Amino acid sequence: MIHFPAQRRSPLSALSLRLVAALALVFATVAVVYLDRDGYRDVNEDGLTLLDSFYYAVVTLSTTGYGDITPVSHSARLVNVLYITPARVIFLIILVGTTLEVLTEQYRTGRRLTRWRKTVKDHVIICGYGTKGRSAVSALLENGLDKSRILVVERSSTALRQATAAGLVAIEGSATRSATLNEAHVKNAKAVIIATDSDDASVLVALTVRQLTAGQVRIIAAAREAENAPLLKQSGAHHVIVSSATAGRLLGLSTSAPPLIDVVEDLLTPGQGMALAMRSAERNEVGRSPRELDCLVIALVRRGRVITLTDPAGAEIETGDMLVYVRDDRPQPATVA
Repeated sequence: MIHFPAQRRSPLSALSLRLVAALALVFATVAVVYLDRDGYRDVNEDGLTLLDSFYYAVVTLSTTGYGDITPVSHSARLVNVLYITPARVIFLIILVGTTLEVLTEQYRTGRRLTRWRKTVKDHVIICGYGTKGRSAVSALLENGLDKSRILVVERSSTALRQATAAGLVAIEGSATRSATLNEAHVKNAKAVIIATDSDDASVLVALTVRQLTAGQVRIIAAAREAENAPLLKQSGAHHVIVSSATAGRLLGLSTSAPPLIDVVEDLLTPGQGMALAMRSAERNEVGRSPRELDCLVIALVRRGRVITLTDPAGAEIETGDMLVYVRDDRPQPATVA
């Protein structure tokens, strides 16, 4: 099942608003009838009480109309023409409003689903919307990827609500199943990020994605244990990030070289000062040393291989190289006109 971003207005608030409007209309009709009660005739001919006014208002607005209470005076009939009849129509609209809204929402959802299926392409699939999945989405958004190109696959209803509340399209189901990944249009995806809670599930997801896409879609997976990283790569993952080993290295750095932790956190935290970025080499930069550029280049990516500046191959920039550099990520102050 595909879940689209949540609407701001909840069904409970919409229903409560209709209920209040219906009750207000009933009480207003009772007041109008009771103030002009002398213009109505009851079959008992004992005059209209407040209860009779409520009775007449309810059976009239609901179009039941037993006929035991009728308007006889000119003023009462005029009130029925100018107020009671329009109020009856409005009351019916309020009563069927919930049904109409459900039908309209189903139609709107169907239209959105059809349009989404036609346009979804080069998107990124996030398998798992836990801590790792949410962090991956944040990093993608920080690097300029539009929310419409991010698709979450998750089984947990709580995580699904969080994803749709964040404005993301989510598919309910297990990423280990081919049917779920086909519904996510995995063959047209740009990349699949596997951020499940267990390494076993990550391996199954990687195998399923590789089988469906014939290895044409880039797979990035997270592993809890380093010993499972080779298995994930054999299963089809192009890149594997070992969370436990990375956390252990950071813990070691925090003891032996505390300032390095601040640098790493600065690089990983958006808007703090520094951030890692990558761009294509420009034509006027080809043939020059990466150290001569204005930006701080720390590595080159050439034909899919990372080349450090200490490598002789990284002495000059070649055509088609990607530059990995450190950019200034601090919020820019507003200019005063």
